[in-house]
Amino acid sequence: MSARTPISARIRILQFSLIVAVSIVSFAALTLPIGLRTSTQALDIGEVAQVTLQAPRDISYVSDIRTGEARKGAESAVQLVYTAPDPAIARQQIERLSTAMQYITSVRDTPDVTNEQRKENLVALSDVRLQLETIDYVISMSASRWEIVQAESLRVLEQIMRRAIFEEKVGVTQAGISSSVSLTLNEQQSDLVTELVTAFVVPNSFYSEELTTAARAAARDAVKPIVQTYKTGETIVPAGKIITPADLEAFQQLGMISPGQRWEDMLGSAAVVILSAVFIPMYFYRRKRAVVMNDPRSIVVIALVFIIFLIGARLFTNRTLAPYGYPLQAAGLLITTLFGLETGFVIIIPLCLLASYGLPNTLDLAPYYLISSLIGLLALGPARRFWGFVRAGIAVALSGLAVLLAYRLPFFSPDWLGVVQFVGVVVFAGFAASSVTLLLQYLLAQSLGLTTALQLLDISRPDYPLLQFFLRTSPGTYQHSLQVANLAEQAAEKISADPLLTRVGAQFHDIGKALNPTFFIENQIPGNVNTHHDLAPEESAATIIRHVTDGIALAKKHRLPRRLHDFILEHHGTLITLYQYTQAMDAAGGDVTKVDIEKFRYPGPRPRSRETALLMLADATEARARAERPANEDELRALVNNVIANVQKFNQLDDTMLTLRDLNLITESFVTTLRGQYHPRIQYPNAKVADQDFTIPTPRKET
Repeated sequence: MSARTPISARIRILQFSLIVAVSIVSFAALTLPIGLRTSTQALDIGEVAQVTLQAPRDISYVSDIRTGEARKGAESAVQLVYTAPDPAIARQQIERLSTAMQYITSVRDTPDVTNEQRKENLVALSDVRLQLETIDYVISMSASRWEIVQAESLRVLEQIMRRAIFEEKVGVTQAGISSSVSLTLNEQQSDLVTELVTAFVVPNSFYSEELTTAARAAARDAVKPIVQTYKTGETIVPAGKIITPADLEAFQQLGMISPGQRWEDMLGSAAVVILSAVFIPMYFYRRKRAVVMNDPRSIVVIALVFIIFLIGARLFTNRTLAPYGYPLQAAGLLITTLFGLETGFVIIIPLCLLASYGLPNTLDLAPYYLISSLIGLLALGPARRFWGFVRAGIAVALSGLAVLLAYRLPFFSPDWLGVVQFVGVVVFAGFAASSVTLLLQYLLAQSLGLTTALQLLDISRPDYPLLQFFLRTSPGTYQHSLQVANLAEQAAEKISADPLLTRVGAQFHDIGKALNPTFFIENQIPGNVNTHHDLAPEESAATIIRHVTDGIALAKKHRLPRRLHDFILEHHGTLITLYQYTQAMDAAGGDVTKVDIEKFRYPGPRPRSRETALLMLADATEARARAERPANEDELRALVNNVIANVQKFNQLDDTMLTLRDLNLITESFVTTLRGQYHPRIQYPNAKVADQDFTIPTPRKET
């Protein structure tokens, strides 16, 4: 007992260290996406997309960016708004032109004034700056023509002033006056009209900030909110393109980026990691799964599988279909094939929750991972046949499709191309999970010595080289091992232990006897001298005990799974070779001080699992039943009870977690199996039968 305490302490330290390490890695996988996701980059405006970024789910939202851009464009399209042409300005200018022309008329008609004086008076006219040539023409033209010019000037000015004339467009308007003059006038008259009118063309329409603002507001309000829609898998930004504000808005709406790691995110991630770190060890502690949790190699493998599959799942978080095609279910299938269904269930639940935590599609990805994994584990069965893995893959695919139909299709607009893609990805995930499980369980079994059902079935075949060697060298022990295997396997099924492991362990438990077969009674020819007669009790005991160490040597040589080593080491526990010890005590006259009992004790350890405990009980029961030949069921039951009592007396079952109910079931199973083996037989008579050829048909006597 004292030798095991440091080992248990080291295992507890290892367990705690692994829990802390896995928790830290899990927390990092949830909170450090840049270091763990190859597709992650700085999704900022102006950055170049390193990869093609696609929508991970269907979404429709009002795009503030695109709506704002459209409204800004509508505002920009609105021209500056000017006031309507002011008729008061037009009337004022027409009146000024009329006054100016009246003055010119008065200058023309003033008698007793020379033309030079008239020219001086017209040059002094302030409202109109007429050219000298024009003044000469005005003075010299006839009254009728002057009246025509006056009328045409007023008409042209009125026509032009009815139009909107902007301050910055006055020159353009003045330049176009000549085109408005009647063609009935000659060139000189037309130039005179143009010169007169030009002087009185002024702005009559002015920029209105109020009207412009109102027009722009109306144009902005006329733009309806733009609804942006993305389908699952639709490209948002192709690789190599610059990210725009609208693209960044889409990333935010889809939850593809966050404004840094907020303390709420960190706290949430820490909470789910802590829950997982508490759930797994607490469950195993309550269930007392000593075989798994107290084996350093097993818990290291479980931790590595957990971490590798979790990190792998977080690498695909920015993809649309990849998370559904990632075979996370293989983690549960692998752990189940290596350590049993219960262990697989306990590990896969937190793994699925962590793998999908905090992702945009968590609401359908989490149940997809979890439900498909659990159904896959149930469909796998004992994992003894290739068909079991195929069945598990089909179950994963079908259950995954059912989950997506239930959790995704009702909440997103149907896209049949997307549906077909999802179906293909989920079917791939199912068969990838079973394929990965087959591959990894083979690699782990070969490299780490772990035990799988397929491996046990392979080495339990009668043509397996080590069993053939066993049969040829120790046929008696081989037959004994088969009988023990039958006993132990039937009992294992009764107490819900592992019947396959128990049977194969029983087949190989005495393999060490093959190196020295004649030292064991079942291999000796009746009538020959027993080889132990010439040996001292201590030497005889050492020879018998050596079959344990010889068995381990053969197991290592033939690379038997490490789990089978336990059956070889533990099937005698720390019991003693009672026959040789009794001989030594008789030789010492009953003086216990003269006999070292440790020389007669098996090295152990005691059985540490229900399967190895079953082997110990079945081995002792079969040997005694073969020696004592019980005549009826009562004697069989008494024999089995006596074997169990003796084993309990020496505390050999203390580390196995066998209950009294288990022992009762074992007793009934042993009695039932042995009753079939040692049933009474008919004593055949010794009377001689006359020789005759039974192959010649007897002729039928005709009557």
